[in-house]
Amino acid sequence: MDVYWLDQAEADLPSQNDWLSASEAVRLDGMRFAKRHADWRLGRWTAKRALAAYLHLPSHPQHLADIEIRSAPSGAPEVFIANQLAGVAISLSHRGGVAACAVTLSGAELGCDLEIVEPRSDAFLADYFVTEEQALIERTATAQRSLVLALLWSGKESALKALRAGLRLDTRSVTVRPVAPALHGDGRAQAPALAAPASYGPKSWQPLQVVYEGGQVFHGWWQNTGDLLRTMVASPRPAAPIFLEATAHSVRSAS
Repeated sequence: MDVYWLDQAEADLPSQNDWLSASEAVRLDGMRFAKRHADWRLGRWTAKRALAAYLHLPSHPQHLADIEIRSAPSGAPEVFIANQLAGVAISLSHRGGVAACAVTLSGAELGCDLEIVEPRSDAFLADYFVTEEQALIERTATAQRSLVLALLWSGKESALKALRAGLRLDTRSVTVRPVAPALHGDGRAQAPALAAPASYGPKSWQPLQVVYEGGQVFHGWWQNTGDLLRTMVASPRPAAPIFLEATAHSVRSAS
């Protein structure tokens, strides 16, 4: 299964809001807190640009306003075009002034996440991670622990989004395995290879696996550039994510 991906930063945002639908503009105006306002606006812009490229739609503001991302009862995003449910699945994330959108065909379970690579406390590790993940951190060189911890946390966030539950579920209900099936002789997962990729190409993504306590397995990918780490998981098993050019048309057409 192919999954497409787009990042946008605050510098990519237009100054006007004419690309929002009428109901989106009302919702944005009602947001009291500046950070929530900025994150939501950037997320919607990123999603609309990704969807326009993926579905081979014009990217003029008038046409972007016809694309609307609404919340399902679960809170997961759903895409409507001209008030009709679109045949796509998406996932959104934002962190540190960057937003990401992953998009694929309808019916897939899909989740994506962005995280900043930064130090975390021992209490954070103890509270949110299972024994297997804690042991992986302990086996990781000190200089790389912040990166591995960000990877594990981001993988959890992606899987919980794919489950359409988010952080309403216990983060310990999902176990992230950056390099399954590479195992030690006793069956423990290895610490992942952590060379930072130099580009957005498919080869820059590295595999991971997330196991839900109910037995469901999500396959996915992770990528690190600078202090920003990205993860994406899906079911069915996805190929390495394909980076969307926001100004280019996708190979797919709207149905």
